[in-house]
Amino acid sequence: MTQLATRDFIDGLPKAELHLHLEGTLEPELKLALAQKNGVDIGQSTIEEVQASYNFNSLASFLAVYYPAMNVLQTEDDFYQLALTYLKKAHQENVRYAELFFDPQAHMTRGVAFEAVVNGFYRACVDARAFNVDAHLIMCFLRDLSAESARQLLEIAKPYQAKILGIGLDSDEHHNPPLKFLREYGDAVAQGYRITMHADIDQVDSIQHIQQALEIIRVERLDHGTNIVENPDLVDWVEQLKIGLTFCPLSNRLVADDMKDREVLELIDHNVKVSINSDDPAYFGGYINDNYEANTTKNDLTIDQVVQLAKNSFETAWISDFQKQTYLAEIDAYVADYL
Repeated sequence: MTQLATRDFIDGLPKAELHLHLEGTLEPELKLALAQKNGVDIGQSTIEEVQASYNFNSLASFLAVYYPAMNVLQTEDDFYQLALTYLKKAHQENVRYAELFFDPQAHMTRGVAFEAVVNGFYRACVDARAFNVDAHLIMCFLRDLSAESARQLLEIAKPYQAKILGIGLDSDEHHNPPLKFLREYGDAVAQGYRITMHADIDQVDSIQHIQQALEIIRVERLDHGTNIVENPDLVDWVEQLKIGLTFCPLSNRLVADDMKDREVLELIDHNVKVSINSDDPAYFGGYINDNYEANTTKNDLTIDQVVQLAKNSFETAWISDFQKQTYLAEIDAYVADYL
């Protein structure tokens, strides 16, 4: 359909979110409230001061702001409140299903128990069912820590495995290629986890890292990953295997001055299963509907194109075929009613 998609259409469209860091939803208001509750000196006392601290122009400079902000998260209830606040926002934006990244090593290294992190986040996922959001957790290895640290994390997580859907890989990619964690990913698959990993935009050796992730580790999804357009053979490969790529326009723009929207249009033209997501919305200025709108406005996307992006999100989610068909039918019903 050639009719252009509007924000009103986007707001009501059922969608899945597959690339969202729970720690990246720490809004200034909650950060200040938790700092006061827990007696943590963050060096800021107003919302404006917190917002001013969210200043970065690269992946490394973003991480230098991102990790210290987590110091305000101390108790299971803090993690619960953080996740539930995001999930309520997701409900408002018609996110029906979500797979959510979390970084336990970033908390454990500052003395917070693993069980406080996972139990708090999981409790919020359970409670979100009350307002019709189905949410699950993806535990990430921090790639700038050692492979041994990742192995230890897998061991610590064993008693909590029923609360964790999959394994991801995030943080600073420079000098931390996927193959660094080959054994740990093999162990994760053997334990029954689903697997994905970040292939951040415009990194050193981006194509080699993407190739390692796809051809050696055999990830089921690739987060970011738009540099793949530099290798047509890999583009054909992900199209054949129906591997999803999770695209985050607003975070791309602030880290690399480019939303990578042209690359995404190219991938869509090749029938690659690209979806739109919000990454770290508290830091990058927008939740999932803002990301849809940014990409739609920049490229005059039609309703058909936006619908395909939403359908891709469900088709590449780690859910059953029955669930996928149910959500896709929900999209079709929404479109028919909207038009």
